[in-house]
Amino acid sequence: MTNEYATEIWPLAVYFGLVILLVITMLVLSWLLGQRRREAATNDPFESGVVPVGSSQIRISVEFYLIAIFFVIFDLETVFIFAWAVAFFELGWQGYTAMLVFIGVLVLALVYEWRSGALEWGNKTRVGLREAQAAEEKL
Repeated sequence: MTNEYATEIWPLAVYFGLVILLVITMLVLSWLLGQRRREAATNDPFESGVVPVGSSQIRISVEFYLIAIFFVIFDLETVFIFAWAVAFFELGWQGYTAMLVFIGVLVLALVYEWRSGALEWGNKTRVGLREAQAAEEKL
């Protein structure tokens, strides 16, 4: 019984051993062939041949973060839609209606983001902010 499992798992063990050997080989070769001396410019950031000016610690507006999050969310949904498209004929009408509901929820989420002002740049005109400012002015 245990011999049967050993014959099934040996390719995985060989693969694991080769991966470990490869990683150790790369680390040893980089240590042997790597630079031994430190120069002043060794630790300086370098990108595309342009010497950096100023600090890399700058404030970035929250809109960039929001757009990035929205992109990730809607990009992940496209993965589900492509997977559904591949299995379209196997899923039948039940899969079609499930995907219609899924896309409907996405459209509702996008409309909500658009109407609440989450996709707008510039002055903060979000619906909740306007209501809070109006309530604050009444006090």
